[in-house]
This record gives sequence, C-alpha cells and structure tokens, in this order.
Amino acid sequence: MKKISSILLAFVAIFMCSCGGVDRAHQLKVLNWADYINEDVKAGFEQWYFDQTGEKVQLVYETFDINETALTKIEVGHEDYDVFCPSEYIIERMLKKDLLIPIQKDLIADSIYYFDNISPFVTAKFQQMSPRPDVTVSDYTVGYMWGTTGFIYNPQFVNREDLESWGAVLNPKFENRILMKDAFRDVYSVLVLYAYRNEIAAGTVNRDELVRNITKERVAAVKEILLQAKKQICGWEVDFGKEEMTKGKAWLNLSWSGDAQFAIEEAAEMGVMLDYIVPQEGSNVWFDGWVIPKYAKNVKAATYFIDYMCKAENALKNMDEIGYVSCAGGVNAASEILAEQNDEEEWPETVDASYFFGEEPIEVDGELLDPHALHLNPVYYADKSIIDRCALMHDAGESQEMLLEMWNEIKLAR
Repeated sequence: MKKISSILLAFVAIFMCSCGGVDRAHQLKVLNWADYINEDVKAGFEQWYFDQTGEKVQLVYETFDINETALTKIEVGHEDYDVFCPSEYIIERMLKKDLLIPIQKDLIADSIYYFDNISPFVTAKFQQMSPRPDVTVSDYTVGYMWGTTGFIYNPQFVNREDLESWGAVLNPKFENRILMKDAFRDVYSVLVLYAYRNEIAAGTVNRDELVRNITKERVAAVKEILLQAKKQICGWEVDFGKEEMTKGKAWLNLSWSGDAQFAIEEAAEMGVMLDYIVPQEGSNVWFDGWVIPKYAKNVKAATYFIDYMCKAENALKNMDEIGYVSCAGGVNAASEILAEQNDEEEWPETVDASYFFGEEPIEVDGELLDPHALHLNPVYYADKSIIDRCALMHDAGESQEMLLEMWNEIKLAR
C-alpha cells in the first residue's frame, strides 16, 4: 500500500509540474517572525486585496526564529518568498548583495496609499543602511516594528539604580540571576558601549562608530566583560525569559523592549510587577522591516501587502497583539496612533517623542498635543534623551565569524 501511495504521489507531482504547478500569480508567500502579527490582520488581507484589485490571492504564511537561517533560505536556497521581514542588519546585507527588488509603490492608488504612515525617524534610520550614496533604502524596505535593548527587571529583587549601567552584569548581587538574550550581535552592540564608556564621555569615539566598526580589540573587550559576568548569568534565552522572570527564577533579563512589554503584561496577570530600563551608556535602536526578495514571483501582491501593513488601524492591532511598537507615526498616522496610545491616566509621566512624531502639535480628538510631552508607554516610546544615546546595528560583514566565535566561547566557558 505504501508503494502504491508513493507511485500515486509521484504521478500527482508530475501532473502538477506539467500543468505549471502552483499559480504563483495568485499566491503571495510571506516569511515573518513567529508570533509577529495580529491574526485578524493576516486573515483580512485576501479580501482587502480583492476589494482593491478585483483579483484573488492566496496568502501562504511561514515563520522563522533566526534572521540568518531565514536569509539562507533566500540567498542560498533561492526560495521564492514574495515578502520577508528581517532585521536592519540583514536588510543592509541584502542590499549589499543585490538580493532585493524595489517596492512598486506606484501601483498603489492615493486613496489606499499608506506608506507615508511610517515615521520619518524610521526612514532616516533606514537610510543609514545604504551601501552606496545612490541607493535610497526606502525604495527597497518599509519599517514594521522597532524598539530598544535594555534590562527587564523585577523591582522586588532589584533596585532600578543598580541598572543605570550595563555594568550591572558584573554585580555579584545578581549571581545566577541574570538571563541573557541569545543574540550575539545585540549583546555585543550594547556591551561595547559599556566597554568604551570613558572614551564616549571624552568624545574620542561615538556610539555609531563603535557599533558599526567591529574590531578585534573591541570584540576582546566585550568578551572579557562577558567572561567576568558568567557567574551572574543563569541562562541564554530566546523566548523562555518571560516565564523565568515571572516565576522569580531570574531577576533581570538583557532583552528587547518588545519582549519587555509582553513580559510586563503577562506578569501583571499573575500579580507580578516587572519593569524595563535602558542604561545610561546607551543602547541599540533596532528595526524590522518589510522587503521583497530577489526571487519573488508576485511583486504586485507583495507591494499591496506591505502597504496594507502600514495602515494605521492594522499597525495598532499588531501592536496590541504582539507587544512591539509599530513604525507607523508619520503625519498621516500620528493622530490615529496617539488617539489610542496617549493616555495620561495610565502614563502620568510624559516622554519627549518629538523625534518620532515630529516637532509640530498633533490634533487628536479636537485637542492639540505637544509631541515633546506625550503620555505614552515609555517601553514603547523611549524618551528622546534615551534615543539620542542609541546606535543602529549594521551588517558585520567579514567580522560576523569573529563575533560568532566569541559568543560560542563565552557560552562554553566555565
């Protein structure tokens, strides 16, 4: 019976190939991070696309957990994903290697053109990824989510003052109580700021240069910090950190702001209070963005999908679902975003988010809001004073192996 089934399957495969296989003109293949979209938003795309174009499309949605693994599928495997959502340094690498197709924004009618909803702050940061002066990065990618890196911590066990510096990872009070995000580039990019804090203060080097230019000396400095921190580190996590923090097994976690927000909300449901802080030396400001890979088969539907994800209504739904903050905040979206996010009762302290929403007052429900003093969740929207101390991560290029070797040595060290 198994043999007969195998023969039948082989016949079906041959038949499909002879008929041209899957109708890719009416199929959209999306590759995104796991748990990184509102299910209703995802489910609504096919109907929205039909309403706008009169054409049917089938959404084929796949997920990934590691940037490099997903990139290999495209770069080496030539898999024909139409839309991909990598992090900023992978976008930079794909631009360098000519692995991206320009987004065909001219296909989108003015009435449904949502690309302008993206904050100019995000667009400017993305331009820093340009491999050459003649490459406009926003032609190839649109921001999706963004945030910072810092410490999630439990105030029951940890004083906020003890976390004002990344040097907290060396504090013997936290022996076997620190979780470290298993992301070597992110950890390196913040600890190199601590390693060279005196040089930053003296003005002999700046944060952008430290994060962009990875040298043997800088990697060695970060490696030494991590070796000294080994007694404090109780685990290297990708996704289980939230649970460990809620249970009190770990007291602090070097992690992303989106994970922090998710953990804070989850812990609150269990009666546990968690908080988040970005140390004074600075941090990285990270971004994930939508791109159309080189081997895409349905560029039209891909462009419509990216535009659909920029719609303020969808941006808000995604934020509520996944705990990360949307890149939407441009002039055409600011009012709608702030109508939901600005809440003086929940967030009595103000943050300066003028870097994100612009300098001009924003009208929300008949009231003019000052973007320099908004009542926003500070985990979502860090104050300008924090963002001014943040640097963008870049493609490590040939230094990638040096960083990975350092990371593996640290994790194996006793």
